Amino acid sequence: MKAKILADRNKAIGPISERIYGSFIEHLGRAVYGGIYEPGHETADDMGFRQDVMKMIRELKVPIVRYPGGNFVSGYNWEDGTGPKEKRPKRMELAWMSVETNEVGIDEFQEWAKRAGTDVMMAVNLGTRGPEEARNLVEYCNSTTDTYYANLRRKNGFEEPFNIKVWCLGNEMDGPWQIGHKTAYEYARTACETAKVMKWVDPSIELVACGSSNVTMPTWGEWERTVLRECYNHVDYLSLHNYYGNRDNDTPAYLGQSLDMDRFITVTAGICDEIREELKSDKTLNLSFDEWNVWFHSNEQDKEIPKWQIAPPLLEDAYNLEDALVVGCLLITLLRHCDRVKMACLAQLVNVIAPIMTENGGKAWAQTIFYPFLDASVNGRGTALHTEVSCESYAAGDKDAIPYVESILVDNEDGTLTLFAVNRSLEDSCELELQLEGYEGFRPVQHRVLTGKDLKAVNTASDPEAVKPCELPVKEGAITLPAASWNMIRFSR
Repeated sequence: MKAKILADRNKAIGPISERIYGSFIEHLGRAVYGGIYEPGHETADDMGFRQDVMKMIRELKVPIVRYPGGNFVSGYNWEDGTGPKEKRPKRMELAWMSVETNEVGIDEFQEWAKRAGTDVMMAVNLGTRGPEEARNLVEYCNSTTDTYYANLRRKNGFEEPFNIKVWCLGNEMDGPWQIGHKTAYEYARTACETAKVMKWVDPSIELVACGSSNVTMPTWGEWERTVLRECYNHVDYLSLHNYYGNRDNDTPAYLGQSLDMDRFITVTAGICDEIREELKSDKTLNLSFDEWNVWFHSNEQDKEIPKWQIAPPLLEDAYNLEDALVVGCLLITLLRHCDRVKMACLAQLVNVIAPIMTENGGKAWAQTIFYPFLDASVNGRGTALHTEVSCESYAAGDKDAIPYVESILVDNEDGTLTLFAVNRSLEDSCELELQLEGYEGFRPVQHRVLTGKDLKAVNTASDPEAVKPCELPVKEGAITLPAASWNMIRFSR
C-alpha cells in the first residue's frame, strides 16, 4: 500500500496550545488514593505522593490537570478537603457509590501539581451548590485580600495564593446521571451568574462552560445554543466530552472512531460561531475537550464491585495495542483542530481509564496508550500544518470511507518537524511519499513505532514492556509505516 502526504510551511492550521496535552484526576476509584497519593508506599514523599508515579507524569509533560471531577464534583463540598486532616469528614460519595475520606483536597492537590510540574484546572460544584460556594473557592485559592476565605487559606498554612487560572463551571450537567442535573436553561442561568461572581473575585481567571457530555446526547446542539446565548460573554471555552470503545470487537470500525471526534469538534465549533454571529460578538469561543479516551474494558467488572468502599478499583481498563492506535488517531484529530481546541484532557491520568497503572504498595507501569500520548506531548509542540493525505480507504461499521493513514505534521518550536501517523491497515505496511513544501534540506532522523503481532496484547505489573515502542532504521526517501502501527517520524536539517 502507498500513501502521499503533502504539507506546506505556508499553510498552517495554527499554533498548538500546550494545554491540548492536559489530563484529569477525579476522586474516583484509585486515581487519588493508591494512584498519586499513598503515604505508606516506599516511594512516597513527605506529603504522601508516590514518586514513581510522579516521575512518569513528569515524563509525559502534562501541562494542566482537571480536578476534582468529573461526576464527583457535582456533590462535593470543597471545604471538606481543607484544613487539619484529622478534622475532615468522611462522606458518602454518591456519584461512584464510594466512601470519600477527604485526606486529599485542594490544599494537597495544588501542592502535588506544583511538584508534578503542572497547573490545576479546577472544577466547581454546580450540581448541589452554586455561585456562592464557587466565588468563595476562588477567593480561597487566588485572593490576597484581608477577607474571610483568603485568611482561611492562610490559617491552613498557605500564605501565598494558589493562582489557579482555569475553572470549569460544573460537569456534564446535561446528563441525567449527574447529581443536580439541569435543563439547558437552568444550567445556563446558573453558569452565567456563577461566572460573573467568580470573575469579580479574580478577573484573570478563564472559565469553561459545560457543553454536551457526549456526541450521542439527544440535546447535543440545542444544549450548546441555549447555554451560549446566556453565557457567551462570560466564559472563555465550551467543553466537549466523549469516550470511544470496541464493544462489538470490530477492530477496523473501532480504528475509524476518530472520525466521530472530528465531526463532534467541527459541528460544535460551528455552533459557537453561529451564536457569536447571533449575538454580534467580536469574541471567538474556543473549545476544551476536557474528557476523552478509550473506555469500555472495565464496564462489566465494575458491576461486581461492592459499594461504599474507600478507593475501590473502578474503571481500571487494561489497554491493548489497538487501543493505543485509537488514542493515536484521536491525538492527531485534536491536533488537526488546534485552531479551536485549546485545551484537552486525557481522562484520566492514573489507574482510572489511565495511561499509568499502579499496585497498592507495589509497582507502577505504563499502559499501551502511554506511548502515543508521550510522543505527541513531548514532540508535538509548535505549529500544526494542513496535512493532506492521499491514500486508499475502507468501509467498516457505519462509515463508508475510513482512510488507512491518519497523519499530522508539526513544525516544532526547536526547528525540527514531527510527523505523527497511524496505519490502520491490519495487514499491509504503507510506503510513504512525502512532499514537504518550504522544508528543503530536511531529512528524517528518527522513526519511532508502536506495533506488534497481537492487537490484544497488554502491559501488566509482571510484564510491563509487553507492548512498547521501538526505533526503526531511518532511510531518506524510504519511510514505511508497518501494518497496525503508531508512528512518530522526526525531521531535521
